[in-house]
Amino acid sequence: MRMRRILGLALAAATLAGVSAVGAVSAGAASSPNISRDDCTAAGGQIVSRPYAGYACALPDGTTSAIT
Repeated sequence: MRMRRILGLALAAATLAGVSAVGAVSAGAASSPNISRDDCTAAGGQIVSRPYAGYACALPDGTTSAIT
């Protein structure tokens, strides 16, 4: 009985660690990548100024990316 409880706790800890790792990867993938000014204008985007955040590229599909 004790061995089953220890294995259950180990499985629960491994599951929680896996879920948090997947969440971190998903959050990183969801953030917009940086783009250069030249790439922005070549893609038909417009460079906009954001207060306290520098410049961003507003693309025609509605997404915005930080300018590098």
